[in-house]
Amino acid sequence: MIVAFLNQKGGVGKTTLALHLAGQWAITGKRVLLIDADPQGSALDWAQERASQGLPRLFSVVGLARDTLHHEAPELARSVDHVVIDGPPRVAGLLRSALLAADLVLLPVQPSPLDGWASAEMLTLLDQARIFKPAIAARFILNRYPARTLIGRATADNLADHDPPLLPAHVGQRVIFADALRTGRLASEMDSGSIAAREISELAQQVESLLP
Repeated sequence: MIVAFLNQKGGVGKTTLALHLAGQWAITGKRVLLIDADPQGSALDWAQERASQGLPRLFSVVGLARDTLHHEAPELARSVDHVVIDGPPRVAGLLRSALLAADLVLLPVQPSPLDGWASAEMLTLLDQARIFKPAIAARFILNRYPARTLIGRATADNLADHDPPLLPAHVGQRVIFADALRTGRLASEMDSGSIAAREISELAQQVESLLP
């Protein structure tokens, strides 16, 4: 199945979440392919850093930052259990192609009004994509979530009855994620008992439960 992390706003943590979801599934024995559809190529950089350090490859990462993604991704999905797409910010043709490729769209948002406005634009694109592919499922996911702050709780409350729904799993603002991204590792490899590792494990289980 194909899961795409998409949001028109950059900096919401799409790459971190995509890499960690792919890694968590790989650790549990799934065959996973990550498609880096962001022209910046951050996921490819992560994979190259990992290889340069001699770390084992958990899953394959390929770059497909082009608007034929919706044709190519289903073909690639035939040879694996899951495909994870790290989507682009504000590249209209490529973003639409990633939407049409996906079985499930995950919309990362941070506790910020600016993220809410960008998500509104993203939902319009999602509605347009459903004209051609009605079965696309979607969920919001709160990332870098400061649970004890007013804005964090307000964002969660505002999305609680939203369509698409909010995933119950929240991912917090944790330094270990930045360190993992920089060093070609996963949070669970750096500290398997960390809160971050538990959050990603819960996220992976909830996402898989949504897949057909």
